[in-house]
Amino acid sequence: MAKKKQNKAKSKVKAAAKKSARKVTKLASAKKGNGNGSHLPKASNKPWGKAGKALEGVKILDFTHVQSGPTCTQLLAWFGADVIKVERPGVGDITRGQLVDVKGADSLYFTMLNHNKRSITVDSKHPQGMRVLEALVKTCDVLVENFAPGALDRMGLTWERINKLNPRMIVASVKGFGPGPYEDCKVYENVAQCAGGAASTTGFREGPPLVTGAQIGDSGTGLHLALGIVSALFQRNRTGRGQKVLCAMQDGVLNLCRVKLRDQQRLKAGPLTEYSQYGENVPFGPTVPRAGNDSGGGQPGWILKCKGWETDPDAYIYFITQAPVWGPICDIIGEPTWKTDPEYATPRARLPKLKAIFRRIEDWTMTKTKFEVMEACNAVDIPVGPILSMKEIAEEPSLRKTGTVVEVDHPTRGKYLTVGNPIKLSDSISEVRRSPLLGEHTDEILKDVLKFSTKDVAEIKNSGALSAPKKEEKAA
Repeated sequence: MAKKKQNKAKSKVKAAAKKSARKVTKLASAKKGNGNGSHLPKASNKPWGKAGKALEGVKILDFTHVQSGPTCTQLLAWFGADVIKVERPGVGDITRGQLVDVKGADSLYFTMLNHNKRSITVDSKHPQGMRVLEALVKTCDVLVENFAPGALDRMGLTWERINKLNPRMIVASVKGFGPGPYEDCKVYENVAQCAGGAASTTGFREGPPLVTGAQIGDSGTGLHLALGIVSALFQRNRTGRGQKVLCAMQDGVLNLCRVKLRDQQRLKAGPLTEYSQYGENVPFGPTVPRAGNDSGGGQPGWILKCKGWETDPDAYIYFITQAPVWGPICDIIGEPTWKTDPEYATPRARLPKLKAIFRRIEDWTMTKTKFEVMEACNAVDIPVGPILSMKEIAEEPSLRKTGTVVEVDHPTRGKYLTVGNPIKLSDSISEVRRSPLLGEHTDEILKDVLKFSTKDVAEIKNSGALSAPKKEEKAA
């Protein structure tokens, strides 16, 4: 009898061990996947675009201002993140009052960089204000800031403090320069363009360096930071912990100027033959020169006049004399003999004559509008691009249809145009909602996000931590 009981007990132990082993195997399979995706969520049966947005459920604590940081957080908001913009009571983001075109309303500078966000006003120097900020740190997934170097530390929100409050928090920062001799320097858009290599390679050879109208320093760095944040969120799914994300504006601009760094290294092997100065027998110096409107892709290109250029500053088109379509180019401009003439038939033969060739092409483009040139050239695969003015872009129906240009209604300034999400996801449809009024969502963030009681909310509000200091009345 005792032996029978002993065998029965052994059988139970073996069965439990097998069950435990099966459970471990199942968990391991779920972690690693078994090749058929069985560890992944089942595909949603909701219609495309109706299954929630890509970043739904992610909370962003937005300490950003001006352009680089707000570009980043606006993009995250378009993808569905709940972006809580923290602003100084009574003042807010400085751009609310910059370049104002409608009296008493937030500027377009602000509204076009802060869509889909919620605004809360908090005095970080007030004890009750810090109470709110620390509660937000505990609640949110990502903190984004583009303060001057050291500002976040001076507020008392060091990386160590943030990580202690919320080990899963990702702290993302835009700075002017990365670690090095200039890391404490303030940087703005054009400073970044100059320090990142863009200005030295922009403009005409005979003229000074130029900055570009595209905000590659501010908005460009904001786009880089957004990618860093999404990558850190993805990694957190595996590690369970947050990390710091840094994007320096100099680095972001250089990343967009990489072809010029490519050309700097190519100079060691000899002249850059695709640059027009090579065909003009102008010697190259030790650094990449400014190349005017030369194409950066190794194919000769230039901006040419079109019909109406005398009165329309944008009646121009970019024309590339790409080698594979040299034959159609000769036909379309009325120079069919150039296809077989040894002086013109090969790219190398054409290099010394590029200016003359473009003048001949321009004789043809000046007989047509830029859109007529585009239509004729695209029919035979010749790459061209019309110079579109901001007015033409604003009025282009196709850009409205795709949501690239959007009309938004604002309670104090009325309707205005803005850019929409440039990245289109088929199952995460972006909606552009107006920017928040200063402190518009303070109460709902305190109650709904931070879950403060009515008593706590009253205590915080009565302390003055959420409102601008009252101005003293002047004596009569």
